[in-house]
Amino acid sequence: MAIRLLVDTCVWLDLAKDYRERPVISALEDLVESGEIELIVPQQVLDEFDRNKTRIIDDARRGLQSHFRLVRQAVNQFGDDERKAEVLAGLNEVDHQIAVEGDAVGGSIERIDKLLRRRPALATTDAIKQRVTDRALASLAPYHRPKNSVGDAILVEIYIDLVSNATDDEPCAFITHNTKDFSETHGDLRRPHQDLAYLFEVPQSSYRTSMVEFLKERNPDVLGEHDFEFNYSQEARRLAEILDNENLLFRQVWYNRHWNLRSRIEDGSVKVVPEAEYSRGPYRSDQILDSIWAGALAAAKRTEDEVGIDKLGPWTDFEWGMINGKLSALRWVLGDEWDMLDT
Repeated sequence: MAIRLLVDTCVWLDLAKDYRERPVISALEDLVESGEIELIVPQQVLDEFDRNKTRIIDDARRGLQSHFRLVRQAVNQFGDDERKAEVLAGLNEVDHQIAVEGDAVGGSIERIDKLLRRRPALATTDAIKQRVTDRALASLAPYHRPKNSVGDAILVEIYIDLVSNATDDEPCAFITHNTKDFSETHGDLRRPHQDLAYLFEVPQSSYRTSMVEFLKERNPDVLGEHDFEFNYSQEARRLAEILDNENLLFRQVWYNRHWNLRSRIEDGSVKVVPEAEYSRGPYRSDQILDSIWAGALAAAKRTEDEVGIDKLGPWTDFEWGMINGKLSALRWVLGDEWDMLDT
């Protein structure tokens, strides 16, 4: 019995950029080859994957290069003088190979690309485009959030067609990591949004937010064959990965605080004043210097462009607590005291 599987682009990109997901890709390849899984690939997914392939490879390369720069600095500062030149030469060679050849991410992308192109992609028909428009006018998920959700809505409409043709012998499933657009609002993120729940009430249709969990349900043995425990090993995170995530969390916290200040300026509780009117002694919490505020606005725009507005809130109380907790934990690992949340 083959299951028809529609996978959101974000899942493919997450599988590609993390080398620890290689056993999952191998398991998928086996299940597709054996006919247990039939991948349904909309043209929308293929286009999005193609647009992001280079970025994923470049991000991984930059992460490794950043890591080796830190290692070189440590060797220069603390290394044994007798072996320093040899070690640095080796690091320079590795850094060069990374720049020339990329890394394992490129191999993962090639394997995923081959999976996605096993059969012709599903075109976005005029009928689907019309239904996407109707969904937007009705503000139905994924249009329940104030963002351009055309790509997500196309996946929903294609999945509706899959469900309408699903049988006991040919069930279907949808997998996404995009819980903000597809999962319950303020509820269990493993469950579909209320506007989409009806699609998964029939036994022939399932909603998953983890490829691993889906594969375990379908065929747990194939995961073992590909050393699935590799994904759950206690191998330490790379320093570059920790620094990247700390920087993202820092910018999310800073941006939220910026908007709190912006709200106070808009309601008049804080005033933007020129140097001539600014009080430096005593300090006044109801004032901000105009030049400082101009810099803050520029920094906010830069943050929106570099991080992406979708990753900057607004947050539920639970999400906000998680962001602050993660930032505190990563900073503790990097040497700060607990509860260090300065921005």
